[in-house]
Order: sequence, then structure tokens, then C-alpha cells
Amino acid sequence: MSTVSAKPGEVAREWVLIDADGLVLGRLASLIAMRLRGKHKAAYTPHVDCGDHIVVVNADKVAMTGDAKRDVKTYYRHTGYPGGIKGVTARQVLEGPFPERVIEKAVERMMPKTKLARAAMKKLHVYGGPEHKHDAQQPKPLDVASLNVKNAERPRKSR
Repeated sequence: MSTVSAKPGEVAREWVLIDADGLVLGRLASLIAMRLRGKHKAAYTPHVDCGDHIVVVNADKVAMTGDAKRDVKTYYRHTGYPGGIKGVTARQVLEGPFPERVIEKAVERMMPKTKLARAAMKKLHVYGGPEHKHDAQQPKPLDVASLNVKNAERPRKSR
């Protein structure tokens, strides 16, 4: 027995299409981060970029657990000036011109802070609507909702 160590030229990358409509944000982001790093493959090597290209559509329809999470979850940034902290809620981002940033930030924060992870993030393609420009790559659809019952938002029971 010997340990197989993948080399950058030997890595076979696939294109995967994920429809985020009704999927829970955190669970979706962790699955995307795992696939971007290549941890789902048997020949995963930590120091080589083994991940696949991920195309996510309908990012504006992603679900969040919790009744008020869209209004409470806040994304902060700093202008660089004293007292220059700014914040926007998840609802404002999802209803704004760039709803794909919610998924991008969630995945980015689940990746390690290294050069390899920054290179892997370039293989993430997120679109707010149902259209994408990667038809030529023939991405294979991945049904994330069927992988686990908790991946898709369930209707709430009324009390």
C-alpha cells in the first residue's frame, strides 16, 4: 500500500451546477467549500488545488433558518476612516443588485485563509438569477436537497 499524492497536472476537474432555490445558506456554503477544496475526492491532497468548478444559480432565493435571521444577520465592512464601520442586513443584500454576495461571503469564510484557498475561490461562479454563462462547460446538476433532509427549507408548523 502506498499513499497517493495528487500532482497539479493530474487533477481531473468537473463542473457542477447547484440550484440554490430554497436551500439553507450555511449547509449549502459548507458543501460548496468542501467541493472547492476537493475534499470529496479520494485523491485529495492538502497542498494541491483538487477542487471542482461550482456554478450556483438562484442565489437570491437562498433560505435562512430562523424567523428573523434575514433582518438580524449583518455584514460589516470598514471604510478605513475612524468610526467608518458600515453594516447591511442579509435582507438588504439579497434584495439589492448583488444577491450572490451572500453565498460568496459564506463560502469564503468557511475556506482557510491561504493562497491555495484564494485560488480555489476563483472556481466559484455565483449568479443571482436562473441564467448562467457556463453552458459550454456542460455542468452536471447536483441535487443538494436530496443529500439531507435539513439541506432544504421546510415549511414551518403554525402554532
